[in-house]
Amino acid sequence: MMQTVLSNGAAMVLIILIINIVYVSFFTIRMILTLKGQRYYAAGISTIEILVYVMGLSLVLDNLDQIQNVIAYALGYGLGVIVGMKIEEKLALGYMMVNVITKELDVDLPKQLREKGYGVTNWVAGGLEGDRTALQILTPRRYELQLYDTIKTIDPKAFIIAYEPKTIHGGFWVKAVKKRRIKE
Repeated sequence: MMQTVLSNGAAMVLIILIINIVYVSFFTIRMILTLKGQRYYAAGISTIEILVYVMGLSLVLDNLDQIQNVIAYALGYGLGVIVGMKIEEKLALGYMMVNVITKELDVDLPKQLREKGYGVTNWVAGGLEGDRTALQILTPRRYELQLYDTIKTIDPKAFIIAYEPKTIHGGFWVKAVKKRRIKE
């Protein structure tokens, strides 16, 4: 049965394409997990990843005389990167640190964000044109876009900078952000 499927050129191309999409998706997710310090999840995924890789590579190497197989392998690799990134976006692992500067002091942006469940540290900062409110907000990545929308709704001219912190330790944020549910 398997020999019949593999002898069909179109089926072979499709199998190689799918195997490589799966392999590279796992590879991409494993790399992201590794960078985020999730070593045990990364190790588990790498086990599956290498099994899929060996199967796909052996199919291509056994059929190198068929250029469509090599093209399917390369195309599957590119598509796998995209699929892996989309999966990671959906998983939204980790946290984001969002710095916001607003000159709208009367809207009390920190209070409104706290009421929605965000942890906010704020202070008065001096800008070129006077006082500003500066904020630091730690949020799980899954709420990142929602946070931006909330800030832009309250103050469309707010200056926003976001980055992914490598290490988080101590303080109110570590315990509270993990438990907190952000309100719509």
